[in-house]
Amino acid sequence: MSSPTLPDCVREWEDLQQHYHEIQESHRLYRQKLEELTKFQTQCSNSIYRQKKKLKDLTEELRKCKTSEKNGDCQIKEIHENIKERERKFFEMESFLPKKNGLYLSLVLGNVNVTLLSKQAKFAYKDEYEKFKLYLTMILIVLSFICRFLLNSRVADAVFNFLLVWYYCTLTIRESILINNGSRIKGWWVLNHYVSTFLSGVMLTWPDGLMYQMFRNQYLSFSMYQSFVQFLQYYYQSGCLYRLRALGERHNMDLTVEGFQSWMWRGLTFLLPFLFYGQFWQLYNAITLFQLARHPECKEWQVIMCGLPFLIHFLGNFFTTLRVVHQKLKKQNEDQKTK
Repeated sequence: MSSPTLPDCVREWEDLQQHYHEIQESHRLYRQKLEELTKFQTQCSNSIYRQKKKLKDLTEELRKCKTSEKNGDCQIKEIHENIKERERKFFEMESFLPKKNGLYLSLVLGNVNVTLLSKQAKFAYKDEYEKFKLYLTMILIVLSFICRFLLNSRVADAVFNFLLVWYYCTLTIRESILINNGSRIKGWWVLNHYVSTFLSGVMLTWPDGLMYQMFRNQYLSFSMYQSFVQFLQYYYQSGCLYRLRALGERHNMDLTVEGFQSWMWRGLTFLLPFLFYGQFWQLYNAITLFQLARHPECKEWQVIMCGLPFLIHFLGNFFTTLRVVHQKLKKQNEDQKTK
């Protein structure tokens, strides 16, 4: 093979130079468009903020408004409905605009912009979040089974609880990012993971001893059952969401949750017995821990501090599920009466 000559090297260098100038021009255009994009984002955000403020003022004025006209109440009702629809549209618009991080994200990430600017990027991040939950749930089932039936080791338990702390901490961060990008998960289903993080952290610090061993098997059995139910929920809820999105009845950024929501009513409600059983198991765990706290040999603060989160879990899960079921049944009755 002959070695390259100097003219060949010069021609290659000239080609590289030409390509380099093209890259420079492309990068200049990219930065120019990026600056224009930033200006448009600021303009849109400011315009939406001003209109939302005016809509809020208008809503207050409508509440104070008194009319003697025959169709006045109908007009006020129509304006209220249009305002709600406008607010929903603004929510969708804002999901594609940079926004200030909430307190939790600000503490964890600072002022980093976490807004994803395309539908593809949003859906890909949501899909990755769902897969993360599924894979970790499967790992937790296996680990809880090993700790419960194969290894009676405080070290193995610590590894399991550390994984739970990391898992729930990661979920809270990812959910906050998803909420910034238009996911409508809210209320108890957000708070639920913060309580779970606290509970797992306390379990991790609980030293080995009589109280720990008295509660250990019950806790690991519950963890195994909880992960199994979450596994069922993922497949059932993801199927429901897929059908509803195809019909245009659900938002593309809606997530599977560890509970029962109104949109799950379509199809089988076989999950409800599993959910209620797990919720009363949480109550049973709380009662067990409160009884252990009264044991003469109980000296660990972790006993009572684990009992409280289990009680909060039961109250939040149980009454939220009951509220959703009640609202759905009430709506069905109203629909039947109007027919």
